[in-house]
Amino acid sequence: MDWLGPSMFVGALVLLSLGYPVAFSLGGVAIVFGLIGVALDVFNPALMMAMPQRIFGVMNNFTLLAIPYFIFMGAMLQKSGIAENLLETMGQVFGRIRGGLAIAVITVGALLAATTGVVAASVVTMGLISLPTMLRYGYNKELSVGVIAASGTLGQIIPPSIVLVVLADQLGISVGDLFVGSIVPGLLMAGVFIIHVVVISMARPDLVPSLPSELLAVKGLALLSKVVRVMIPPLLLIVLVLGSIFFGVATPTEAGAMGAVGATILALCNRQLSRQALRDVCDRTLQTTSMVMFILIGSTAFSLVFRGLRGDQFIYDTLVQLPGGQAGFLLVSMLTIFVLGFFISFFEIAFIVVPLFAPIAEQLYGFGGLVWYGVIIGANMQTSFLTPPFGFALFYLRGVAPPDITTGTIYRGVVPFILLQLVVLILIILFPLLVNYLPSLGG
Repeated sequence: MDWLGPSMFVGALVLLSLGYPVAFSLGGVAIVFGLIGVALDVFNPALMMAMPQRIFGVMNNFTLLAIPYFIFMGAMLQKSGIAENLLETMGQVFGRIRGGLAIAVITVGALLAATTGVVAASVVTMGLISLPTMLRYGYNKELSVGVIAASGTLGQIIPPSIVLVVLADQLGISVGDLFVGSIVPGLLMAGVFIIHVVVISMARPDLVPSLPSELLAVKGLALLSKVVRVMIPPLLLIVLVLGSIFFGVATPTEAGAMGAVGATILALCNRQLSRQALRDVCDRTLQTTSMVMFILIGSTAFSLVFRGLRGDQFIYDTLVQLPGGQAGFLLVSMLTIFVLGFFISFFEIAFIVVPLFAPIAEQLYGFGGLVWYGVIIGANMQTSFLTPPFGFALFYLRGVAPPDITTGTIYRGVVPFILLQLVVLILIILFPLLVNYLPSLGG
């Protein structure tokens, strides 16, 4: 009956493709296959008695408590107008060079990633604000949408990323180590994007025209004053959240709570904090956190039945016996996560697939290698979320793009940035020191 465990994945993917919610798809598949296992006398129903303890164990997980804090912080920053001010100011700073507006978008995308950690918020915000501006001043459509979608996905890999929080929990490693390990790869991604824009501006200047001089009237001390006024608040928030984690002052959960308070103070200083704004932010935080909780319940039931049907042993034996050893396992696991990233969100991947890969990864790379493996997973999911035809970032951008921006335009625009992300992913794999150097300093 070894086929029962792997068949559960097929059943879950079928339900997901039909549009059923993820949590109920996982829970429903668990019930059906549990009943089949009981009927065939290959599943002990007493295993389901562990379900309440597993769920309460998840709810008591102090690390996962960081998720609602980071969601609240991202939603509050979106309401505070910080993104708009950053884009306007960075546009004035970089607008004096050809392609400067695109460089400004990438820079702001990296800053938003380091303050919100939420991909959807970054893509939607920059799509609403910067895409019409770039098109108005003659930027190539494909380059514009590519820059926005790619820089928006930096929230997957630049800390404090919700993706990294969940991955650290599922891999059984420190969130702080994973945050520190992802700094260089995240900045490398942003740097490669900027280099691409610079090369395009030199090779094809017609694609990235200079901004009109009247938009660059603010200069000198006035521009410097505006840069300081706009940049200091988000930078202080980044230092507050990430610095407290890196230097051991606070746990990720405590740092997330400070970030939520800091984002609220920034919204108050920007005169954007109203009763309605606070209600909207709380509603969004509650909806997203509840979705995660229901997915956790569904994935817990799925995992219990899957293990009861010895599916985990089947997967373990299959992966361990792959030809190529470490390289073979890395190739198969990354390809699996990349393909699943087309269809399901990182929460489902982290809660269902990563626990199957974690024991083999620890056996092959050692416990110290799990930080490197976790960063690779984060970078891989960032790439898959940008890849047509099902990349989530593409759907976010499509929802806010003007009518004259077609789906084909978005698909073509992201292709160069997908290739750049793959180059960085290969560099991370070939040179683990890019990930491990900074965590080793703290050790």
